[in-house]
Amino acid sequence: MNESPGFLLPPGLVAEALSGFSVPDSVRIARLKDGLSVLELFHGETLAFKDLAMSCTVHFLNYFLRKDGSRAVVLVGTSGDTGGSAVRSARSLPGLDVLVVFPRGRITAVQEKHMTSCLEDNVHVFAADGSSDDIDRPLRRLFSDQNLVRTHSLMSLNSVNWSRVMIQVAHFFYAYLELSGLGAEPGPEAEPEPGAEPEPGAEPEPGAEPEPGAGPGPEPGALPELEVVVPTGGAGNITAAFIAVRMGLPLKLVAMVNANDIVHRTVTSGDFSMAPSVTQTLAPAIDIQDPYNMERIFWLLLDRDGAVVKTMMEEFQRSHRLRLPENQRRLLAQVLVTGAVSDPEILETMRRCWEQNRYLLCPHTAVAVWHHYHRTHKAGRNRCYVATASPAKFQAAVEKAGLTFDPPEAVLALDQLPTRYQNLERSADWCKDWEERLRDWIQFVSRTRKEGGVCYPQSP
Repeated sequence: MNESPGFLLPPGLVAEALSGFSVPDSVRIARLKDGLSVLELFHGETLAFKDLAMSCTVHFLNYFLRKDGSRAVVLVGTSGDTGGSAVRSARSLPGLDVLVVFPRGRITAVQEKHMTSCLEDNVHVFAADGSSDDIDRPLRRLFSDQNLVRTHSLMSLNSVNWSRVMIQVAHFFYAYLELSGLGAEPGPEAEPEPGAEPEPGAEPEPGAEPEPGAGPGPEPGALPELEVVVPTGGAGNITAAFIAVRMGLPLKLVAMVNANDIVHRTVTSGDFSMAPSVTQTLAPAIDIQDPYNMERIFWLLLDRDGAVVKTMMEEFQRSHRLRLPENQRRLLAQVLVTGAVSDPEILETMRRCWEQNRYLLCPHTAVAVWHHYHRTHKAGRNRCYVATASPAKFQAAVEKAGLTFDPPEAVLALDQLPTRYQNLERSADWCKDWEERLRDWIQFVSRTRKEGGVCYPQSP
């Protein structure tokens, strides 16, 4: 490493962070029929891709806190997966307290239990009566209070934290090297269910729309392209993929969304505006109407013009709507293809993938894989579909698709665990009320730690 000695990380820190993953490389690729390759990023403790970057980020943070003899308070809003990953990565770390706010009734029971069953004294979970976008509003106000941030060393583990996005860039280099045949050695593959009979590859649906650029393969001598299809909500993962492209990786990027289609509308029509409300879908982790990582994509596209992007985002935060000029929209459409998938299409994709491959998709991964079945693909170009979570977290969606599976023991065990959380009720002035409740708790936690006390005296 060539960094300044003050920023060197000790050898083995990343390996330690990833030591709890259930497969040797922490990720693996399932190579299915008809060129359907699924990048499985869900082999961490909470069965979601957030575990990869989160575990590394928390280990980095803990290393520097211990080195400085300091503490920090982390504030996290979640649409489902980030909160559980943050809690499980940080619980019991002596220099870190984690406050997580999740949208009550809008996530699965497994996602909720991954947060509420952590009873360590440094874990503080709040259930809010609203959407994840609602949760972001008081959190933004708290982070904008610089005195609060400095006094309590307040920080975020959402993907606004650059470390999260930086580590996710590695996902796409791994996928590219494995699927282009340029890796040093083949990575482990996930096999379809035993007994699945090989059959001819499925062709796209009649009338399927061609992808931009579909046609002949790459020029002789050129690095092979890889098409990467990412289920997209807050746009952190697709931002990491775009950064990989800027680093020289020959990727063609596709962002697939559910009914919360702001990213799709932005690319196709320049309409970067929130819908009146967040639509609850079968893919709750991407039920987001405020994809704040789009700010990073705008900044990279517009030659890193911070002043222009600042004006754009201030207008968006003020009015919840922004119309991209056509020249900016065309720039975006040149680097990003999008599509939107309905709940019935999610279920149809889950069933179809199971019938053809005996391979079970989570509903978010199905949002991406829908593209495999319904778009015409460029000859000679490999494709990779990002699996962001295990189907074990979304049993209701699996059952709704008419499929069955046996949840792993770790998931079944969650039902037997005690829980602890606090409620943030919906009031007439809910945003201000939530902000004050969270501010009071941040101050209480900091005061308690300075006094050497505990926050939950009755906890086991």
